[in-house]
Amino acid sequence: MAPSATTQEDAPKWSTRANGTGERDYTTDRNTPSQNTTYTTSNGNPVPHPYESQRAGDNGPLLLQDFHLIDLLSHFDRERIPERVVHAKGGGAHGFYRTTDSMEDLCMADIFKQDKKVPITVRFSTVGGESGSHDCARDPRGFSVKFRTEEGNWDMVANNTPVFFLRDAAKFPHFIHTQKRDPSTHLTHADDSTMFWDYLSQNPESVHQVMVLMGDRGIPDGWRKMHGYSGHSFKLVNKNGEWVYAQMHMKSKLGFEFITQEDSANYGPDYSQKDLYHAIEKGDFPGWDVYWQTMTPKEAEELWEKQKINVFDLTHVWPQKQFPLRKCGEFFLTENVQNYFAEIEQVAFSPSHLLPGIEPSADPVLQSRLFSYADTHRHRVGANYQQLPINAPTQTAYQPANFQRDGPMAYHNQGSRPNYLSSIQPISFQPRKVDQDKTHGHFVGQAVSFLSEIRPEDFNAPRTLWEKVFDEDAKQRFITNVSGHMANCHKEEIIKRQIGIFREVSDDLATRLEKATGVKGYQGIAGLRFNGTHNGMTKDNSLYGANGIDVDASKKHVQDNNGAPTIGQHQPAAVRSAA
Repeated sequence: MAPSATTQEDAPKWSTRANGTGERDYTTDRNTPSQNTTYTTSNGNPVPHPYESQRAGDNGPLLLQDFHLIDLLSHFDRERIPERVVHAKGGGAHGFYRTTDSMEDLCMADIFKQDKKVPITVRFSTVGGESGSHDCARDPRGFSVKFRTEEGNWDMVANNTPVFFLRDAAKFPHFIHTQKRDPSTHLTHADDSTMFWDYLSQNPESVHQVMVLMGDRGIPDGWRKMHGYSGHSFKLVNKNGEWVYAQMHMKSKLGFEFITQEDSANYGPDYSQKDLYHAIEKGDFPGWDVYWQTMTPKEAEELWEKQKINVFDLTHVWPQKQFPLRKCGEFFLTENVQNYFAEIEQVAFSPSHLLPGIEPSADPVLQSRLFSYADTHRHRVGANYQQLPINAPTQTAYQPANFQRDGPMAYHNQGSRPNYLSSIQPISFQPRKVDQDKTHGHFVGQAVSFLSEIRPEDFNAPRTLWEKVFDEDAKQRFITNVSGHMANCHKEEIIKRQIGIFREVSDDLATRLEKATGVKGYQGIAGLRFNGTHNGMTKDNSLYGANGIDVDASKKHVQDNNGAPTIGQHQPAAVRSAA
């Protein structure tokens, strides 16, 4: 008798499991308890016991044919992806954001509609430390939020300080090197702070962040009790194509609390992680209110013209009395991660992950981060890092597709769909929502080699911090923190230079620091030359150029605006050309 015919429909398919559940789903796997699983090799072959190995006789050598052992060891050898160069030590959780006060008049992004609610993932971190470093180190904190919206994922990659150490993009890798281990001694700046202060004393624009870092905000009391700031200026665009500059603030509902330098030794190395995890575990969900500061393009031009505050400068802040905070929404962390590696170590944030209606400004450090962060993830996690469940845009109202195919970990490789712009199977497009020709400045000019200069206005905000924000106890703690850290700086010239920088902030500050360190500092910076920035406060042309750059050549490029928007810059191109 002839065998019965077998149809294609009868044949088992690779994408169907025996129990009929189909492709193994990440969420199902994540939530399956151990007692409902079976121990196997990586290819699914059951193994009777995880501790067994094959050998030649009872006391002979191991056998290469033992795939289970080789599979086990070879995966173990590769279990670590490279740790982040910055923000290596961190933790986080999941939760939700909701818009409590509509922002539709300022931004077309769907997330800002009244009562809109989306899932989020937040990661907190220290900046300079390694993955095993102490949570209570004196360091800025990263504060990154991934909003999963119907228009894709939006990442707000923020810090717990409103400013940073630099405003020239090319300085960032060099600065971070000075916050790491010394290449010779292999010591961190806890034991040898020479590199740390050497960089700061050669780049005075860092003084505002130094004031914040060495003050009470330098060691927050865990992640739940600290604020977050975008630092950079973004652009919010509404449905009419009108736009404003904007900075985002995330204010902890618990308020801000800090740990003193002396008391920090009493906390465990994972204090912030432990504090967050157990708070969520017992239902004490931490929350933050979300605010925006905004200003019109004209106000940005006038802010520089009249007050010398540059909206493109990461070392400057916007006065809140002049540009008040406007509440937009709030978010809460309500769910601890179930697998740290999959949900925190592999989560990837980038300021280039934006939504229609949220655009970058011309801030040069932000511009560099738009490239650098995503590029870091391609190196650290892989070219297809966006396909990992923790990073994938799962909330969109449409099926995302593109022509990016193949490469390592191409789990969703888009099936048989054409990998080019096909007229046979055409891909769909959404209409343009933002006219970028109108929402970005009109920049016309030759390519210039730009390096900012230190100017008197760079000391205004730090001076206000010292004279009007710090009370007497805070001032004493600041001096103790700085002088204690400088005790490990082995070059007196560096301390003299840094005290000279502090003297431009306040003579009182510098005098107190001289007494605490026993080092007589310089009387200011007018007589100094810096290797990291042009000295706009010297009257000696030979001291102006960074690293001795020719003064006449540099002055052709260092504009009087120091990179800030100037009057008329935001006019449409047609108006500018007519003028």
